[in-house]
Amino acid sequence: MGATKSENFTEKQNQMAIMLKALGHPARIAIMEFLMKTDSCICGDIVNELPLAQPTVSQHLKELKSAGLIKGSVEGTAICYCIDEKALEILRHYFGGISEHLEKRKNNCC
Repeated sequence: MGATKSENFTEKQNQMAIMLKALGHPARIAIMEFLMKTDSCICGDIVNELPLAQPTVSQHLKELKSAGLIKGSVEGTAICYCIDEKALEILRHYFGGISEHLEKRKNNCC
């Protein structure tokens, strides 16, 4: 399998690929759902919610943060996380565009 040449794609395409790749693991989906449910910055509670070790959860949080899906702020010795609203708006807009396109086509698909 060849390497992806990201420079051949638009900035938007690369950004979507990074975000969607980060969401491509069930633990990360669970983290996002937990953060949506709590609606506030969370520090240590995430580890208690998942059947994973603390270092594993930290690695998943790092991937989500690197993709721009969550934000983290240092509070004392802990890092507190919350969903980055801008990232969700980007995803909503992207999938909304797909949905609008499909709605226009309705029954004109193979």
